[in-house]
Amino acid sequence: MKHHSIIELIERKRDGGVLLSDELQWIIAEYTADRLPDYQMSSLLMAIFINGFTGEELGPWTEAMLRSGDVLDLAHIAAPKIDKHSTGGVGDKISVPLAPMVAACGISVPMMSGRGLGHTGGTLDKLESIPGFRTRLDGDEFVAIVEKHGLVLGGQSETMAPADRRIYALRDSTGTVPSLPLIASSIMSKKLAEGINGLVLDVKTGSGAFMKDEPSARLLAETMVGIGASHGTKVVATLTGMDQPLGVAVGNANEIDESLDVLAGGGPADVVELTYSLGADMLTLGGIEDTREAALARLRKAVESGAAMERFQEVIAAQDGNPDVAGNRSLLPTAPLRYELTAPDTGFVTKCDARDIGVAGVRLGAGRERKEDDVDHGVSISVLAKVGAAVDKGDVLAVVDYRDQDRMDAARPLLERAWEVGGAADEPELIIGHIA
Repeated sequence: MKHHSIIELIERKRDGGVLLSDELQWIIAEYTADRLPDYQMSSLLMAIFINGFTGEELGPWTEAMLRSGDVLDLAHIAAPKIDKHSTGGVGDKISVPLAPMVAACGISVPMMSGRGLGHTGGTLDKLESIPGFRTRLDGDEFVAIVEKHGLVLGGQSETMAPADRRIYALRDSTGTVPSLPLIASSIMSKKLAEGINGLVLDVKTGSGAFMKDEPSARLLAETMVGIGASHGTKVVATLTGMDQPLGVAVGNANEIDESLDVLAGGGPADVVELTYSLGADMLTLGGIEDTREAALARLRKAVESGAAMERFQEVIAAQDGNPDVAGNRSLLPTAPLRYELTAPDTGFVTKCDARDIGVAGVRLGAGRERKEDDVDHGVSISVLAKVGAAVDKGDVLAVVDYRDQDRMDAARPLLERAWEVGGAADEPELIIGHIA
């Protein structure tokens, strides 16, 4: 491969120029081989963040990340292999109940998830709040668990899309997360490395999303659907609102608790609605059912029969976690101190800002401010009053379980400004549209 000057490439991208296919492939190869230091890749990522990518750049960049490591071969698994991915939100635990529900219906789900990114939570961080649960799996183990259980809930191994794994961590700590080309290429390189037949995307828009407005979210969805098509993989996307958190639970262990509620047939209405909607997409994309109505009925049966919960317990055990957590939620970690945020006035909740609540969670320790930070799985925010709710002055809007007073002091101003109470307000739309 021809050698290039990284400084010249950074400068060209900084000044709005276009990087060629062989240059992009060289950058990824050099970074993966540790011949390109983090500080230079960070500089390039900022240039990409500011100036974007052309269509001619995005394809080779994504392909280079995909080919930077191993690509799974799941062709020997007869069941349709469908995965789901969310672009990131606050309180977004949908993958946790969704994957076992869909697997119990006959879809094979080789789910490779990520950690918290910026103010948004990560599925891996949530799962690791289950005692013993192990998300670091090598390729052979990842495949073996899918073969046996029709489901795996793992992270990127050292050898699968390693360039993306490292760039993902850099973006989280260098202010380059909300970039359409970096989000699209990160998601699609990981997912295409799984050897899947199809992918269902939950593309979020709103204050708590990386795409703040609907046109940007729609463009991101269309970009990822296009990347999938260019690789012969069917991708469908749902646009969903993220101006306020999903469900009640924001954190890690408490989001697992809420996910278990959904698998047991309960859970908050918005979490249930979105879980079943995306599940119907996965079943129809995989050809298990021809209509959404039939798919929804099959999903309900998987929950009502206990098959979905049983599948989740099987996978917890297969990944060295304690499956007893399904019946004994006290096994999940909690924080010892409590703070209650109360309504300043009587009226209706007119704002319950997802981003402020998400950042407050990070300040409490539920997420990372630096890539090497540990996550406190027990700290949590319970969102008790959302947009449209009637409240009296002094009613509890949120309950915070925390461990460190300094962290609580840093989070409190964000929580106080996250809520506004005033005249009547309509509940925001959850499912905005579909793209295929």
